Amino acid sequence: MEALIGIGVLVILMVAGIPVAFSFAGMTLVLGFLYDVNFNSLMLTGFRSMNSVVLMALPLFILTGYLMQSGGLAERLIEFIESLIGRIRGGLGMSMILAAALFGAISGTASAAVASIGSIMIKPMAERGYSRAYASALLGISSLLGILIPPSITMILFAAVTRQSVAACFAATIGPGILLIIGLCIANYFMFRRQGKLVLPDSGAALLKKRPAMGRSTRRALPAMSLPVIILGGIYGGVFTPTEAAAVSAVAAFIIGFFIYRDMAPKAVFQSVIDAAETTGVILIILLFSLVVGRIFSMERVPQQITEFMLDTFKDPVWILLVVNLFLILAGMIVDDLSVTVIISPLLLPVMQANGVHPVHFAAIVGTSVVIGANSPPTAPILYMACRIGECEIHEAVGTAVRLMSLVALPVALITTYFPELSLFIPRLLGFIQ
Repeated sequence: MEALIGIGVLVILMVAGIPVAFSFAGMTLVLGFLYDVNFNSLMLTGFRSMNSVVLMALPLFILTGYLMQSGGLAERLIEFIESLIGRIRGGLGMSMILAAALFGAISGTASAAVASIGSIMIKPMAERGYSRAYASALLGISSLLGILIPPSITMILFAAVTRQSVAACFAATIGPGILLIIGLCIANYFMFRRQGKLVLPDSGAALLKKRPAMGRSTRRALPAMSLPVIILGGIYGGVFTPTEAAAVSAVAAFIIGFFIYRDMAPKAVFQSVIDAAETTGVILIILLFSLVVGRIFSMERVPQQITEFMLDTFKDPVWILLVVNLFLILAGMIVDDLSVTVIISPLLLPVMQANGVHPVHFAAIVGTSVVIGANSPPTAPILYMACRIGECEIHEAVGTAVRLMSLVALPVALITTYFPELSLFIPRLLGFIQ
């Protein structure tokens, strides 16, 4: 009961508009009062838990995302993808989806993808027959590929709070991420036919004229496209750790934006560092209080109580998995993806392990569930951001977002849940798990 009161306080504070970091602090104080704990030792435990090399990757990947925004990398990636598929039916929508996947393969953040890709693509999509509401909804769903396509800030936090391998969690979401990309492209193709103007592919003569533009866009995008190759190739090739990969990606993004593209002014670099520091500070404060809360829950055996309740109530493992999925989605509808990851995941992990679910498989389940929750009212933080950039009211985009989630994101989440090999095959192939 005390745990529910604490989580309820968190939700109430966030809904009331209190900053997320302070909402977590409020929940920690309430739980400390209810359980009568010693905060002196708990805060020291929290600080020691944060003394981790893994967490050093957070500010570096976040900085990479901001440097991509100010250095013109996202613009070149979008230009390259559009030159390949932009002229086919629904090609701009597919370009947005693939651009979000590529952006996620470099920065690992959804909010940066919304800002970078949306500011470039919404206007041309509207000119080509897409409604702004549709484009905004598609942007909101696509940007969350940054959670599934590694590297991922969400998976780094999951690994930190559940004591799992970061590289294994990265690899676990590749399969679901690819499946989501394919599903969104197919859905976009058919949905655009119903609401957009028909754009036919170029004729053969037009394609011959277009080839130089394709070649030019490819050459311009090569430096930016080298980043995901360096990051993922380095991690899975054993060249460097995820933390080292984050450092390499930040340095490479700076070099490409400042010296190669020359779109990054010194003032933009300074602003990117400030923005990354502010974002990192908020995340680390949230993580600190979540670790303290996790310690309180562990001392009071809250995870064990939840496990016993779930196993006693739902005898069938199929129902347990379904209830956990539903719970994660509902939690994501109320609080943001970081809160779900650092608070809910450690609570539900014992339930999943008792049900025979591998922790790395659970990482993929959390990732796919967050994609749905982050675009679902009442909070829907990513969808709200996408609508602001798309210059439309959120009520205009909700219908399309719900259809995309029902037709694509939810089936992907269920497939990920009930077919563990989708998320375990690559980590096992790479030797991260047995």
